[in-house]
Amino acid sequence: MSVDILTPDVANSVLARANPVAKLAAALCITLTLLFSVDWVSASVALACELCLVPLLGVRPASLAKRTWPLVVAAAIAAYSTALLGVKAGPVWFQLGPAVFTEHSVLTGVAIGLRGLAIALPGVFLLLSTDPTDLADGLAQKLHLPSRFVLGALAGMRLVGLLVDEWRTLGLARRARGVGTGHSPVARFRAFLGQAFALLVLAIRRATRLAVAMEARGFGGVVDGRPAPRTWARESSFSRLDAWVVAAGVGIAALAVGAAVVLGAWNVVWG
Repeated sequence: MSVDILTPDVANSVLARANPVAKLAAALCITLTLLFSVDWVSASVALACELCLVPLLGVRPASLAKRTWPLVVAAAIAAYSTALLGVKAGPVWFQLGPAVFTEHSVLTGVAIGLRGLAIALPGVFLLLSTDPTDLADGLAQKLHLPSRFVLGALAGMRLVGLLVDEWRTLGLARRARGVGTGHSPVARFRAFLGQAFALLVLAIRRATRLAVAMEARGFGGVVDGRPAPRTWARESSFSRLDAWVVAAGVGIAALAVGAAVVLGAWNVVWG
């Protein structure tokens, strides 16, 4: 398995050895289940189970927190906004001027925040433990998605880091020429637009060259009006570990729903 973009700890972890399609199926199972209800019980149970799987990711909790803090901030903002603007029902828990927080609005806000984290965390697990090439192999060979789309998306993912480096290089070059060094917000905004346009031009040129190179190597070829069959350097296969990964996703979803139903908190969105 190609793990050139994964850290050694993640590359040797349990989740990194699982097939990306299996991890995607488990993440979708949890996500779709949590989308059916807005309640703090199912969200908290799913989130607790997901956090228990962090050791299988090969990432230290502190490192994971550094990478996911924007999600935590977004979930906190969503929870606060819902508690502030949600339906006011039940006893008042806190009031500060026109801001009123009732039992219903606070619990709904907590449910929204926990639900957002529980939905986002499986995606974080998938991204951190999966090499893009392995994901492309699984999508094309197991899910039979169009190879032209899969390989194009893979090439785009591989170039994201290069775009970041080019943005930094453009900034240093423009600063060396005295462009965008003013303290005026208007001047800085104009410099930003100019640098963004330059990066866009570079990206389009590189995409054009890459498309020509891929066509020359037979990517997206057509035989008798049909897409030419492709061969793959590495075979994407399933193992017993993949069955356990999918079972874990189904189990977390079932446990979350069962706990919410037993405690009477299950609240179907369209109900």
